[in-house]
Amino acid sequence: MSRNVDAVTLEIVGNLLLSIAEEMGVALIRSAYSTNIKERRDISTAVFDPDGNMVAQAEHVPMHLGSLLSIIKEVYRKYPVDTIKQGDMFIGNDPYNGGGTHLPDITIVAPVFSHGKLIGWVANLAHHSDVGGKVPGSTSGDAVSIFQEGLKIPLTRLCQGGKVNEEIIDFVLANSRLPGERYGDLNAQIASNRVGMKRLLEAYAIYGDLLVDSMYELQDYAERRLRAGIAKLPDGDYEFTDYMDDAGVASPNPIQISVKISIRGKKMDLDFTGTHQQVEGPINVTYNGLLATVFYAIKALVDPEIPSNAGIYRVFNIIAEPGLIVNSQNPAPVGARIDTCMRVADVIFGAMAPVVPERAIAGCNSSCTTAVFSGNSPTDKEDFYVYLETIAGGSGASMHGDGLNGVQVHLTNTSNLPIEALEMEFPLVLVREYSLITDSGGAGEHRGGQGICRTFEARFDNVSFTGLGDRQKFQPWGLNEGKEGAGGQYYLYRKDGSTQTLSSKCTEVNLRAGDIIEIHTPGAGGYGDPRKRNPNQVLVDVIENKVSEGKALELYGVNVKRVKENYQIVK
Repeated sequence: MSRNVDAVTLEIVGNLLLSIAEEMGVALIRSAYSTNIKERRDISTAVFDPDGNMVAQAEHVPMHLGSLLSIIKEVYRKYPVDTIKQGDMFIGNDPYNGGGTHLPDITIVAPVFSHGKLIGWVANLAHHSDVGGKVPGSTSGDAVSIFQEGLKIPLTRLCQGGKVNEEIIDFVLANSRLPGERYGDLNAQIASNRVGMKRLLEAYAIYGDLLVDSMYELQDYAERRLRAGIAKLPDGDYEFTDYMDDAGVASPNPIQISVKISIRGKKMDLDFTGTHQQVEGPINVTYNGLLATVFYAIKALVDPEIPSNAGIYRVFNIIAEPGLIVNSQNPAPVGARIDTCMRVADVIFGAMAPVVPERAIAGCNSSCTTAVFSGNSPTDKEDFYVYLETIAGGSGASMHGDGLNGVQVHLTNTSNLPIEALEMEFPLVLVREYSLITDSGGAGEHRGGQGICRTFEARFDNVSFTGLGDRQKFQPWGLNEGKEGAGGQYYLYRKDGSTQTLSSKCTEVNLRAGDIIEIHTPGAGGYGDPRKRNPNQVLVDVIENKVSEGKALELYGVNVKRVKENYQIVK
């Protein structure tokens, strides 16, 4: 503990910094223009120390850690310290130059000064629904270069002396199919940072330099606590391998993701040797994205209560040679990098399952199953619409109970877009079904979570659909004799009666009025021998359409008709 910071003050200041990040998030959500931000909440906000190390991140989207990791240090590399002033803000989105992990994530950061002294930084990130590129929504399943995925914004000064450089804004608007939406969302991000700047100055007025001392001590505390948690784990080497379905274009299938975790005392190494090389497809991950994934997984598995800050990165060592799919090199496309990061999280959880059985969960849906619909309404040809949705799935079962149904897992934490908001703002489609899928949760003493069926009907001709998903060939695995969960799928039902199963990464499928896209997201793996599940629980699963009668008998050995005859409600 620093001689300037006692434990009580550290706890108070730590929560104060977190509250600042959370208030920034609220400001961004409530002032944004697009449904992607104001409804789905695809954002993150954070506070940093004067050196650019993260000290508090609001609980939004763990994947965004990769976008926030190095952008401030990139500012220092590009701009002399003495040229950075109060009222400045910097913008960037380039995954290969510290700006993010894929191009739709635009990050804006701002220094905070008190009487000329730099006391910290605030930052926010928002996923913009379109930043140009070859297809509406900017991420395509057939991209072979990042230059096909949208506008790259090199780190640049967006505001100076508190005044916005409108020319920078104009560049972004000119490269988006939805300039009005971009204008509203960018201004919401600027406003969010101003809220954070104000609150950090108020905190400094109370605590003075003790506030800054606490920022550094919080990182030391996180490091000490994580090292202590690792020291309690048994030394050894733990390995796991899983697979991606495909890259979206012609490439070797499947795509292997492997990890070997070595624990020695208070140290942990994660070696990704054996993982597939980067591919000609949008599922590559930059090193920052890999760091964010490991950060999340180790924190969740070793000690979920550790504060989320840069001190965690000091504890583990990552071995991933440049050119792997998890450490891709420019200009590899990265638009759908989230699915690969999900698989990285799965292999870490799989490797650590024998080490921390009390926190391990079976394989999750682990696919950010995405639907993008775009086009013009024939009644208003001037308006172009891009509707983007990431649809949730099942979460893995554990030794403590069943997995959750229809939730986002691991690296993403976005909300769903309510049907009412969707149909009001996007006249292109109607939602015909939104339900949980029977038998999609892996069987087990504890059942895996269910995937979702969401069905869309095109209202007009020439509506374009792009789908980005995974876990359709390689299903979520079970633990301790638990069974696999169901995989996902995209289906196309034409109005003329023809049907088609679409690929996991399909791009710009043209729809006519009355055509239907049915999306199934993956379920999740079960935990434990299904035959050990309480027959009364199986009966309830059948009544609630979570399990069919046939699968109850086949997988659980339960004749629900007989159980129903003898069923008694147990208080």
